[in-house]
Amino acid sequence: MIYGVGTDICDVRRIRASVERHGERFAHKILSDVEFATWQARSARWPERGIRYLATRFSAKEAFSKAIGLGMRLPMSWRLCEVGKLASGKPCIVLHGGLKTWFEAQGLSAHVSVTDETDYAASFCVIEKI
Repeated sequence: MIYGVGTDICDVRRIRASVERHGERFAHKILSDVEFATWQARSARWPERGIRYLATRFSAKEAFSKAIGLGMRLPMSWRLCEVGKLASGKPCIVLHGGLKTWFEAQGLSAHVSVTDETDYAASFCVIEKI
C-alpha cells in the first residue's frame, strides 16, 4: 500500500551558488559522510560532476522528506538520509540513527529515482507501507 509520494526539482545553478558562497560547509550539511567522500572525489576530478551529484542528493532527500510526510523536521534530517546505489546501479535510500528507527517502526519501504540535466536535478520517491 502506498504511504506517500514525493517529488522535487532542484536548480543546479542554485546549488553551485551555495557551494561557491559556503564551500564544503554547505555540502557537509546536506550529505552523509559516505556521500561527502563521493562528492569530494567527484569534485576533484570534475567540479561540475560534483555539483550535479550534490544537486541530485539534495533533490532526492527533499522528495523523500515529502513522501514520508515530515518535511525537514525530526527525525528527518539531511545527514541521516543517504542516497546510495545497489550493485545494479539503481539508487536506494539508506537511513541512519533516529530516522532509520522511526522509518522501520512505521513498517515503511522507500523507492527513489534521480535524474539531472544541465540546469536541473529531479527526484521522485514512493514510500510503501509493508
